[in-house]
Amino acid sequence: MEEVKVLAVVGGSEITEKDVENLMAGLQPQQQAQFASEEGKARLLDELINQELFYLDAMDAELEKEELFKQEMEIARKTILKQMAMKNLLDSVKVGEEDVKEYFEAHADRFVEQETVHAKHILVKTKEEAEAVLAEIQGGVSFEDAAKEHSTCPSNERGGDLGTFPKGQMVPAFEEAAFNLEVGVVSEPVETSFGYHLIRVEDKTEAKAQSFDAVKEQIMGQLLAMGQNQAYVEKTTELRSKYQFEKK
Repeated sequence: MEEVKVLAVVGGSEITEKDVENLMAGLQPQQQAQFASEEGKARLLDELINQELFYLDAMDAELEKEELFKQEMEIARKTILKQMAMKNLLDSVKVGEEDVKEYFEAHADRFVEQETVHAKHILVKTKEEAEAVLAEIQGGVSFEDAAKEHSTCPSNERGGDLGTFPKGQMVPAFEEAAFNLEVGVVSEPVETSFGYHLIRVEDKTEAKAQSFDAVKEQIMGQLLAMGQNQAYVEKTTELRSKYQFEKK
C-alpha cells in the first residue's frame, strides 16, 4: 500500500502530499511551473490550510443552514446524478476484438497507406528559363546547386527539397508529373499556375494495406464512440417517451 504522507492537520482533517499534488495538477501548465519548487509547493500547502480554515469558519457560522447553501447543494446533487447516469450508460458500451476484426475486414479499403513521393524541384518564371537550367543540369551541375541559384521557391535554400507528400497536396500538373517520374530522373519543364518546374523524385513509397495491429486501437476507439453515441440516442429517445416534458 502506498504510504500517505500527512503534511498538516487542520481541525482534525489531514492534508496530505497527494492533496498538494492534486491541487498542482489542476493548475494551468504555466502556473504549475511557478509552483514546481519546494517553496512553491509550500505555498500550495498554505492555500490548502487556508481553505480548511475557511471551512471551519463556515461551519461555526452555520452557513449550511442558509437557503443559498441548500440551493447550491441541490444543484450539485443533480449535476452529480446526471453525470453518474450518463457515465453508467457510456461504460455499458463494450467493443470486443472480434467486433474490431469484423470492421477491419469489411472496410479494408479504408486502411491503406497512401502512395507517396519525396521530390525536389526548381521553379522559374518561363519555359525558356526552365530549359536553360535543365541544360545546366544535363551538363553536370547538381540539381541542388541549380535550385539554390535559379529557383524562386523558398525551398531553394534546401536544394529544392519539398519533402515527402501523398497525392492531393500539390497542384494537379505537378502531382501528375511527380508521381509518374522514375526515381532520380529530372523532368522536362512542367507548367503550373506558379510558373515552370523541373522535378526530380528522390524516393517513392507504394500504397500498401495497413496491418490489423497497426489500426486496431484506432478502430476500437471509433467503434466505441459510435456505440456510445448510438446508446445515448436510444436512451434519450426512451427517456423522452417515459418522462413528461415540454419545450417553451
